[in-house]
Amino acid sequence: MNTQKSIVSVHEAGSRHWVGDGFPVRNLFPSNGVGTEISPFLMLDYAGPAAFEPSEKPRGVEEHPHRGFETVTIAYQGSVDHRDSAGNSGTIEPGDVQWMTAASGVVHEEMHGRAFTRQGGVFEMVQLWVNLPAKDKMSAPKYQSITKDRIPAVALGEGASARVIAGELNGARGPAATFTPLHVWDLSMSAGSKAELPLPAGCNTAVVLLRGAVTIAGKALDGEAKLALLSKQGEAVTVEASADSLLLVLSGEPINEPVASYGPFVMNTREEIQQAVRDYHAGKMGRLG
Repeated sequence: MNTQKSIVSVHEAGSRHWVGDGFPVRNLFPSNGVGTEISPFLMLDYAGPAAFEPSEKPRGVEEHPHRGFETVTIAYQGSVDHRDSAGNSGTIEPGDVQWMTAASGVVHEEMHGRAFTRQGGVFEMVQLWVNLPAKDKMSAPKYQSITKDRIPAVALGEGASARVIAGELNGARGPAATFTPLHVWDLSMSAGSKAELPLPAGCNTAVVLLRGAVTIAGKALDGEAKLALLSKQGEAVTVEASADSLLLVLSGEPINEPVASYGPFVMNTREEIQQAVRDYHAGKMGRLG
């Protein structure tokens, strides 16, 4: 029997705002004060669920830079067209994941998919930022396009299953290549289901309730956009659903290094941030044609 983790704290979204004109988001961290206790994860925006009317003009976020970390976009409903200065492009459809390593720097744009723009509908996605160790922050950018057919699903008992995006769960390994040990699991539970999740001791761990009603380690959570931080001690957590629920499980070894951030740049010192700004304005991160 695994020792159970306990809940350290529960948080709601710290801010609600638009990213560009296509992503109405609730920020689960760091706007609510959650910071190093969830390292190596830096930020989580939950976009939607939100209904969009049909349009001729795609909505989204136009050209912008990143350096020093990775962006992970998980699509639930709707689609996003992506292109970047490294020459990567594609469409993220429901069930797909885009894992972009900005590292030394890329410029990209994220817009509603063309078909979704024309037809309209419900848009729902998560964007997660994952920090990089200092030794990897200036490595070459890369892009992992992870389609839904590549993501293994693990049954966790009747009515509960997890998609393993990164890390490992019950022998299934996720397709995402990561710089540090971490787990990202996309968990679906029907009302009345129960799951025990094995999680490593000593890591920072959080369970995000995107929508639904669950009891996590004996604590009831319901509604949308709730974050439960778990103890480092313990090797499992039990989740019970009282309504159909969608959750995201995040766990990883902390990166115990200084963090300096400014908008789309996350480095280790203020000097490195200033250099990132200069490099971007000098075109060293590329441009979109």
